Amino acid sequence: MDYYKESLSLHKRLKGKIRVQGKMDVRTIDDLSLVYSPGVAEPCRAIAADQSTVYDYTIKGNTVAIVTDGSAVLGLGNIGAHASIPVMEGKAMLFKRFAGIDAFPICLDTQDTDEIVRTIELLAPVFGGINLEDIAAPRSFEIERRLQNIGIPVFHDDQHGTAIVVLAALMNAAKVVGKSVFSLKVVINGAGAAGVAISRLLTCQDNKNSDSCIAIKDMIMCDSKGIISKHRTDLNDSKKELLEYTNQNNLQGTVRDALVGADVFIGVSVGDLLKAEDIATMAKESIIFALANPTPEIMPDEAKRGGAAVVGTGRSDLPNQINNVLGFPGIFRGALDVRAKQITAEMKLAAAFAIADFLPNPTADMVIPPTLNESVAWKVAEAVKNTVLKKD
Repeated sequence: MDYYKESLSLHKRLKGKIRVQGKMDVRTIDDLSLVYSPGVAEPCRAIAADQSTVYDYTIKGNTVAIVTDGSAVLGLGNIGAHASIPVMEGKAMLFKRFAGIDAFPICLDTQDTDEIVRTIELLAPVFGGINLEDIAAPRSFEIERRLQNIGIPVFHDDQHGTAIVVLAALMNAAKVVGKSVFSLKVVINGAGAAGVAISRLLTCQDNKNSDSCIAIKDMIMCDSKGIISKHRTDLNDSKKELLEYTNQNNLQGTVRDALVGADVFIGVSVGDLLKAEDIATMAKESIIFALANPTPEIMPDEAKRGGAAVVGTGRSDLPNQINNVLGFPGIFRGALDVRAKQITAEMKLAAAFAIADFLPNPTADMVIPPTLNESVAWKVAEAVKNTVLKKD
């Protein structure tokens, strides 16, 4: 099937993939008087008297805003607010399909950080959570940071959702190849939103005192110019912060130099980056997560020809699809159910372990659950809820 051609036809025929539908019909005067005037005045008065009851009387407790500025959409780049709508509609469908959450695209026609932050603050009353999506780094970091105290969870899925499913897949891949997660030498190529979040979660930067923390000690980050090291004079603040916990030996060179002797390669960068010969320089039984879309950094057959034992990509037509849909529906479901105010580091770890534990006996071709498995989101939701309830 030509997915591009058929998708264009589908979208044109449907004229969008989601709609708003009432939970009851309005057929009689009594119906009208209950859902609108005069009856609707009473829940309004109740909420005015006790704002917390907004969760009892409105859609807030089961509704998420999917907010983007269209600056980093899939592999398409900065295509703007209008062109991002189909992706956000698709994400809204996944929220509903896997976790029963009502989600709506909010595609903002601005890429000004202050405007985005203020707009989300103003929209917050009607939503139970905010899913930031496809916002370019480093702007995405600041937006998420500034919105952590608005009273509802704000979660940049490109960062943390990706990191969570990568950690889950890595834990299971390590089991498959018989290596300790803690001893792995990891190379991450791509220092944008996803790459930074993966590096932080894998090294436990936000939750160092947790008993369940996975703290990888040997990690090297690379960008389009090669290894991020202290010798570089072109680093922005975000990349300088990476050096606080990566590249402890201050290695210089290209991503290929970083790969020599490494156990793991995680790519969140560009397609067709590596060859089998590059993988051959890595440690035996290497793990490759080539997540660039639609073309991975290296195709599975090529990676295995170089000696890789486990290979995952972001594609649904290949084994080991490492996809955020295994994370975000359940994470928000759990957060909404306990009216969480933030998505904490403990909740992210709980989600990763729930995804990994879903496969008690992982194999080289299945280190992460299939993306269409309907049970995963509910396992994740339960783990997230329990984390909050235990803390309370």
